[in-house]
Amino acid sequence: MRVLVTGGAGYLGSVCAAHLVETGHEVVVLDDLSTGHLDAVPEGCRFVEGDLAETADAVLAEGFDGVLHFAAKSLVGESMERPELYWQGNVVTSIRLFEAMRTHGTPRLVFSSTAATYGEPERSPVTEDAPAVPTNTYGATKLAIDHAITSYARAYGLAATSLRYFNVAGAHGRFGERHAVETHLIPIVLQVATGQRESVAIYGEDWPTPDGTCIRDYIHVDDLADAHLLALENAQPGRHAIYNLGSGTGFSVREVIETCRSVTGHAIPALPAARRAGDPAVLVASSERAKAELGWQPSRTDITRIVDDAWQFTQAHLTTQPR
Repeated sequence: MRVLVTGGAGYLGSVCAAHLVETGHEVVVLDDLSTGHLDAVPEGCRFVEGDLAETADAVLAEGFDGVLHFAAKSLVGESMERPELYWQGNVVTSIRLFEAMRTHGTPRLVFSSTAATYGEPERSPVTEDAPAVPTNTYGATKLAIDHAITSYARAYGLAATSLRYFNVAGAHGRFGERHAVETHLIPIVLQVATGQRESVAIYGEDWPTPDGTCIRDYIHVDDLADAHLLALENAQPGRHAIYNLGSGTGFSVREVIETCRSVTGHAIPALPAARRAGDPAVLVASSERAKAELGWQPSRTDITRIVDDAWQFTQAHLTTQPR
């Protein structure tokens, strides 16, 4: 297929673009490089630098079989402080993309959604039938885009899939996670190991879990990419399918930190901190629907494997880029 990857210079987009190229697809990456990195665009991809809302129509006019849509603003805190950036940058921009797809007859869409659409779910593992009640603007914009996709699928026959991720980690060779503002646990802990941070905070040690710290579901980025390719291949005209993606196994904050200590050989100081508002004690995905309907089988679910791949990328990046 000929596939457009929006946000393909970012963490998830670059890994999925690399998987597409490796499996023989023709790939065009569209990214404004506001948070992505030019050196993260995989070899074999054509790169177009530009604002998605302004350039989608011209790019899609070239003719594509599908779009993987990653481009988005994704900082929860910022979304609450500057909501206009998220409604404009996520929702309005996505609608312009969908209109360009409709104009030029692009038949397939795979959308990068999020577990933030569920807010604070009452039950775990979380299924796709759980109430979608986002507690922040970021999650609300992703849910709004999901609703728009449903209407486009019904009205125009778009073959669409939304993939709701939980905690993505790990790396694919030279493609890994490096954000200017880091909010994810594993890269934050690894930054302590590299000396970029003095310590990692544990937000609450009295949660109703075996070791008192929050439990989260971690999915390897390569397993995530596998799901995107399956979703692209299995999309059905007129249907908007929604799937949760996770390993189905939860690891506590303490378990993650201990794994990072073991993998890196560093002490990694961890300091107690107050609970954060809105943090559920346990958040684990049920991915049974994706397994049943897409044939997806995550195979890199071991937390040591996930951390080790992330650590290898972190070390390589530190030796090739200025600190």
